[in-house]
Amino acid sequence: MENTYLFAIIALIIVVIFVVSKLSKSSSQTRKVFKNNTYSYIAKDLLMTRTETEFFVKLERAVNERYYVFPQVHLSSLLDHHVKGQEWKYAFSHINGKSVDYVLCDKKTLRPTYAIELDDHTHDKADRRTRDAEVERIFEEAELPLVRFRNKDVSEVEIIKALMNTRKLS
Repeated sequence: MENTYLFAIIALIIVVIFVVSKLSKSSSQTRKVFKNNTYSYIAKDLLMTRTETEFFVKLERAVNERYYVFPQVHLSSLLDHHVKGQEWKYAFSHINGKSVDYVLCDKKTLRPTYAIELDDHTHDKADRRTRDAEVERIFEEAELPLVRFRNKDVSEVEIIKALMNTRKLS
């Protein structure tokens, strides 16, 4: 009787291993892995959403004498993660993949002067608020001003100019 239970347990273990190996093979077979990590890409039709594009045009008009406007800038392009006393790869990993909607760079020096976020309804979600708070903390610590606009605030170029003046952007 003991041998029967032992045989049943061994058979069950073999079946489980077989099923797990089949499942892992089938999931890895659904992904295309290319030789030498050569992957295919398709160009996107748009760099920004319609709202972001409209804001970009207004922002460009509002600041074009003093600043260049760069859209969709990754934090790793703006911030140096090589800070003494911290693990650089983890610091990079923390900002990798995060971006801001626009960066204003001084036309004479190309120095990033302001980062701008255009907040829509997605910024009201809890996980996005957490992300936004962390990005604000990072920019404050880096001493690079981060300015936020809500969609309702940007109906006219004059409103953008007024908001920027109140936020000491001029």
